[in-house]
Amino acid sequence: MQELEAGDSGIRSFASVQGALCMYPIFQFGSEEQKRKWLPEMAAGKVIGCFGLTEPNFGSNPSGMLTRAKRNRDGWVLNGSKAWITNGSMAHIAIVWAKTDEDDLIRGFIVEKGTKGFSTRETHHKLSLRASDTSQLFFEECLIPEENILGGSGGLKSPLMCLTQARYGIAWGAVGAAMSCLDVAIKYSKERIQFGRPLAGFQLTQKKLAEMATEISKAQLLSLHLGRLKDAGKLKPVHVSMGKMNNVSIALQCARTSRGILGANGITGEYPVMRHMCNLESVYTYEGTHEIHTLVIGQHLTGESAFE
Repeated sequence: MQELEAGDSGIRSFASVQGALCMYPIFQFGSEEQKRKWLPEMAAGKVIGCFGLTEPNFGSNPSGMLTRAKRNRDGWVLNGSKAWITNGSMAHIAIVWAKTDEDDLIRGFIVEKGTKGFSTRETHHKLSLRASDTSQLFFEECLIPEENILGGSGGLKSPLMCLTQARYGIAWGAVGAAMSCLDVAIKYSKERIQFGRPLAGFQLTQKKLAEMATEISKAQLLSLHLGRLKDAGKLKPVHVSMGKMNNVSIALQCARTSRGILGANGITGEYPVMRHMCNLESVYTYEGTHEIHTLVIGQHLTGESAFE
């Protein structure tokens, strides 16, 4: 994820959604038959997935979702819509979360492309994540067979477990974007001559570079520690909130600092800095905004919820 986002946040988003948000729920909540059918093909990149949780009016508060699933004799009838869905138009399957009429629990469904009543609409005119397929999903009397429900899912905890996996990848990915910005800033500052000397020879420039390098190293160590906790089975969502919140924030600051070092050249497409900056503005917001993750950590420290 670090190396992918050093290229572009949209590429990392694609891989993050495929693995953490689509393969993981099938692995965690799906039947053995579902795992055999989908996971090998998805791992090979032959089947692309998307993750449908966010709705037009419910982002940070997904529990208020309006998408409903009603059981009938042939399976489940899905009605509703999802917004800001990465891979949405290209995906062969969508992992869709909906409230069921029988118990009002949030459950996961595998919705296959071409299913009657299922349509997508790509979001255009974006100034961020332009390399990413971002779409809306629509479900109108969409019949989902019984074998396509993720039987082990139940409640908001299920999609949030998927997001914890993805946010861990984001913590690493943001480091890659920051590293790319630092690399460009160092190279540019050594070549750009002002007042008879390279920018790299000025104390203020060196201070900026040193602070970027230090923050990147700290962020990388935080991600590494999260990975070690994950391997040991000790990783908690609040840990991932800290990683996602901190690392995206410092990456965005690195992009802005790097843009300043490059001056006017920093806004051109000749350099990746402005593209990283615009991408990170989205990463700062998606999969839990900076503010939401701050409050998750605050609740953990104080025992008081600021959400209600």
